[in-house]
Amino acid sequence: MPVAKVHWVRSNGFILALLGAVMVAFLIPDPGARDGFLHPDLINNFGIALILFLQGLTLAFEKIKSSAGNWKLHGIIQSFTFVIFPIVGMLFHLVVPMLWPGEPEGIRKGFLFLCVLPSTVSTSVVLTAAAKGNTPGALFNAALSNIMGVFITPILVQILMKSTGQSTPIGPLLFKIVLLTLLPFFTGMVLRRFVKSWVDERKIWVARISNSVIVFIVYCAFCDSVMEKIWQKHGPAITGLVLLFVVLLFSGISVLVGMICKLSGLNREDSIAAYFCSVKKTLAMGVPLAILIFGKGGELPLILLPIMFYHPLQLLVNGILANRWGNEAR
Repeated sequence: MPVAKVHWVRSNGFILALLGAVMVAFLIPDPGARDGFLHPDLINNFGIALILFLQGLTLAFEKIKSSAGNWKLHGIIQSFTFVIFPIVGMLFHLVVPMLWPGEPEGIRKGFLFLCVLPSTVSTSVVLTAAAKGNTPGALFNAALSNIMGVFITPILVQILMKSTGQSTPIGPLLFKIVLLTLLPFFTGMVLRRFVKSWVDERKIWVARISNSVIVFIVYCAFCDSVMEKIWQKHGPAITGLVLLFVVLLFSGISVLVGMICKLSGLNREDSIAAYFCSVKKTLAMGVPLAILIFGKGGELPLILLPIMFYHPLQLLVNGILANRWGNEAR
C-alpha cells in the first residue's frame, strides 16, 4: 500500500473503526446485543469509567494556569457550549418536525443531546496550535467544559426533555454519573502527578485504548437496534436527512461564532481558540453520557447518530481551516 494511503488510514483510523463497528453490528448483532455473550452492560460500565479515568490522567492541567484570567474568551466559549448551542438545539427540536414529518423521536433526542455536549479537549487544542491560535486558552476552556459537562449536560438534557414532556428523575442519574465519570476522572487527575512523564510518553496508546472502548460501545448500541429492527422500521433515508441537518447545524454555529468574535473585538489568537472550542462537540464523552442518560435501549443508536455524523464533519472542516489559518500566520 502506498505511503500516502497508509498515512490516510492511520489519520482516519478512529472514524474507519466506527464505521466498521456499525457494519459488524449489522452482520453479527447477537454477541453485542442485550444479554449477549460479550456482556455489554458490564463492559460498558467499566468502559465508561476507564475512558473518564484516562481523560483525567492525560489532562495537562499544569499548562492551563496562564490563561485562567482571559474572561472574555472563557465567556464566549462556555456560553456557546452550554447556552447558545442548547437554544439552537431547542429550535431544531421545534422546527425540524415541520421540515421532516414523522421524524423518529430518537433523532430529536439526539440533536438535543448533541447540542448540550461539552467541547473536545485534544482536537480543540491540536487544531488551535496548528492554526497559531491561543493554545493555552483552548486547553483551559476545553478542559473546563468537559469537567462542567459531567454535571451540566445531564441537567440540560433533563430540562430540555422536560419541556417536551420526556423527563426522568435527576437524582439517581446524577449519582450514577458521578460514580462512573467524575470519580474516575478526578482519580486520574490526582494520579497524574505521579505518572505524568510515563503517561505523556504513551499518549498515543492511551488514546487508542479510549477509542477502542468507544468503538465497542457503539458496536453494542447498534447490535440492539438491529435486533429490534429499528432500521427496517425507519428506512435508509434517515441517515441522509440526519447528515443534512448536521451540516446545517455546524454551518450555522460556525458563522455565528465568527460574528460574535468580531463583535467582541477578540484578537486573532483568541478568535481561533474561541472558534475551535465553541463549534466542537465531544464524541469521547458523548457516548458514555448517552449510555448513562438514555439507557442502552433500541433508541440509543438514533440518539448517537447526530454526534457520529457531527464528529467527522467537524474534524474535516476544522482541519482544513487550521491548515489555512496556520499558513496565513507564517
